[in-house]
Amino acid sequence: MHNRTIIPIVTAIAVACVSCGRTAGISANEPVPFSEVEVCDDFWQPRILSHAGVTLPFCLDQCEVQTSRVRNFKIAAGLEQGEWQGLFYDDSDLFKMIEGAAYSLQMQKAPEVECRVDSIISYIAAAQNEEGYVDTYYLLAHPDEKWTDMDKHEMYCGGHMIEAAIAYYHATGKRTLLEVAEKWADYICSIFGEGKRDWVPGHPEIELALVKLYRETGKKEYLYLSHFLLEERGRCKADWKEDYREYYVDVEPVSELTHICGHAVRCMYLFAGMADYATQTGDTSYIPALDRLWENVVYAKMYQTGGIGSSRVNEGFTEDYDLPNREAYCETCASVGMVMWGQRMNMLKGDAKYVDVLERVMYNGALAGISLSSDRFFYVNPLASDGDHHRKPWYGTACCPSQISRFLPSIGGYVYALSDKTLWVNLFVGSKTEVELDGCKVAISQETSYPWDGAVFLKLDPSSPAVFSVKLRIPSWCHDWQIKVNGLKVNCSPEYGYVHIHRKWRTGDTITLDMDMPVLVESADPKVKADLGRRAVSRGPLVYCIEEADNPDFDASVLSPDATFKTEFRPELLGGICTVTAVQDEGNLSFIPYYAWDNREPGKMEVWVRYGTSDNN
Repeated sequence: MHNRTIIPIVTAIAVACVSCGRTAGISANEPVPFSEVEVCDDFWQPRILSHAGVTLPFCLDQCEVQTSRVRNFKIAAGLEQGEWQGLFYDDSDLFKMIEGAAYSLQMQKAPEVECRVDSIISYIAAAQNEEGYVDTYYLLAHPDEKWTDMDKHEMYCGGHMIEAAIAYYHATGKRTLLEVAEKWADYICSIFGEGKRDWVPGHPEIELALVKLYRETGKKEYLYLSHFLLEERGRCKADWKEDYREYYVDVEPVSELTHICGHAVRCMYLFAGMADYATQTGDTSYIPALDRLWENVVYAKMYQTGGIGSSRVNEGFTEDYDLPNREAYCETCASVGMVMWGQRMNMLKGDAKYVDVLERVMYNGALAGISLSSDRFFYVNPLASDGDHHRKPWYGTACCPSQISRFLPSIGGYVYALSDKTLWVNLFVGSKTEVELDGCKVAISQETSYPWDGAVFLKLDPSSPAVFSVKLRIPSWCHDWQIKVNGLKVNCSPEYGYVHIHRKWRTGDTITLDMDMPVLVESADPKVKADLGRRAVSRGPLVYCIEEADNPDFDASVLSPDATFKTEFRPELLGGICTVTAVQDEGNLSFIPYYAWDNREPGKMEVWVRYGTSDNN
């Protein structure tokens, strides 16, 4: 087994990230789209199926029956009588639901869902006015106030419409919503841009959406407007209250940003847009800022679970190392945004440290956002609870249910990536796909019981013998591993977190990766006052917590330095989990994965557990 030197992050978590220190490149790899990856494991596949069968219909009901999101479009189209109801950004939730439906439809046919979404799209198309404007809040409630308030989410809603339109076109081949989105994008391009009108979107999203639309259509004006809007920040005199400039991430030009601040979700979408522009154009001017921002959030402002945004006041960031547990905000939307940004950084740099964080967020901070029943959601994800924090079926501001609904069916898109004559294996998810490497089709299958077990089996079937490389990620939590090709041990060391296997591959060739997956007891950076005298437990990519349901004497819980750990897979518990038991003289402690908490009777929960002996706590 190889022994890997781990350099711990100077942060709230003990995940290891090694700074690569190399010159930034553009598009080191390109992800294999989730629509081309069949997820077939026992962990993610049931969740994807449950999304299609439970989450998606439930959320569509909320938009169409329980709230006025769909009805607002009917009224705007003149198909119903009534007044606009809701919040000014409600359109965005409906668009994200359509995007989630489209992702689901790309993997499995569902005629009833498709018919339902087609009807909703017809209302959206009918509501669009002649010039191309689409936003029910302004069309119905404030028709004379369009483009008067930079924080009224007009471009944010439009950005989500663009993403939904592209996704639905790819899923069904139907162009109605895509034509609506293009008409709207053409309309805003005619108003905003160099030599036209200044604008700073209060909530970023349009920037990355316009890059997507450029990729889809080839219309350069969309790319130009994305860049213009990125460049406006810190330069355009937006009419914010001075105290709110950080909240809107409008303090200085984005290329000069040195630390992360403000609203967490706004930051994630903005940085993803910056990365997309760099990847698309080869313009490296944003990359130093993205590097600085990544280091700041991961080293000093990220929770053990990968959650970000510690403050409920601004739904975002405060000063470095301010990471309270019970009061943590950690919005589900922000966690999904962190996954999006992490993938883009890996695309830019080809460094596994970004996937290490992506994986931690995916399995913990993001996955906790949805119940095991698939119809209850967290908006806020604290790391400690007195038993009064629970998932809800819906929220007035419903960004998180719709966000998790578009995230789950896209999981397969984070597993593999491609570059010139190279297959990148980023995540360990039982799956199948077919890719083309140097003109040769290669069928790939991955088998694993991850995250419960560290054994991974890959089979490669090229259509003919072919020379190419496989870059296999070695997670930062993994200290010991072994790799075999066709049963023969391979001696190699990772570079930027990947083991590089270059050879002539033939049909039936196999790679086995065996990763030791011990229980780790992790300490926070001493600067994180909330975690002094406490420890967290993790195993593989999963962060664990204690719940009152398993530890009746919860308030007396103390993790001993002399504890030994026992793991057990329990298929009957919480959908099937591997539990961790700390065996100790002071009384055993039972840990469950953080994502699974609050799925039983109400009770207390902690990630960071008091550490020492009962005498000194």
